[in-house]
Amino acid sequence: MFQNMPYEGTQNEQYNQVLRQLKSLIHDEPSAIANLSNASALLRHFLSDINWVGFYLYDGNELVLGPFQGLPACIRIPMNRGVCGTAAAKRTTLLVADVHEFPGHIACDAASNSEIVVPIIVDGALYGVLDIDSPLKNRFDQEDQQFLEAFVHILEGQLAL
Repeated sequence: MFQNMPYEGTQNEQYNQVLRQLKSLIHDEPSAIANLSNASALLRHFLSDINWVGFYLYDGNELVLGPFQGLPACIRIPMNRGVCGTAAAKRTTLLVADVHEFPGHIACDAASNSEIVVPIIVDGALYGVLDIDSPLKNRFDQEDQQFLEAFVHILEGQLAL
């Protein structure tokens, strides 16, 4: 059972605690929907100053909304469009300090000002992306990026195409 508790210690210690919690939550659970749902809830609970966290899943043509926490969102995102579609097409993490300066940004929530998107790659193929928005500009940094890439790497080990 997951218990609501304060995260203590350095930022790195807190990140490691969340990574351990994720491993525990998804251990031996074969359902991708269940694992992604719990992963988005865990991040929503842990990360401060965010207004949306969730997954877009690649259907072979475009990204389709998956499990998330936040306001209702865009359902479909074409490849190479917006931060999510660009990160997915390039298969690289995008950390955007000010989404209003990102060419072709797709505004699903007018309150969002910064964003980080981490691609999910399973068996060499694009599975989807982890997308996190914040109402603050410059919310995400390199330490957040490293943590979220490690978080996604744990998920990749439990997901199947």
